[in-house]
Amino acid sequence: MAARLDWSDEMSRLREIEMAIDALPEEEYGELRRWFLERDWAKWDRQIEVDSASGKLDFLAREAQEGKGKGSLKPL
Repeated sequence: MAARLDWSDEMSRLREIEMAIDALPEEEYGELRRWFLERDWAKWDRQIEVDSASGKLDFLAREAQEGKGKGSLKPL
């Protein structure tokens, strides 16, 4: 089993990452931002898929159907 880093080691590692990011040239920083955003969106998409499959989002469909039935939906 891998050894777990303690809190101070984790904070030190995080600070090293922050410093490395600060030192990036603008073009590489932009590439990192794009990579990070794509990673975040992919994670979000996976979570939405899991929540949808588990029924956690069913209330949204019900609310939309109720709004449609009442005529209270606003055009986008």
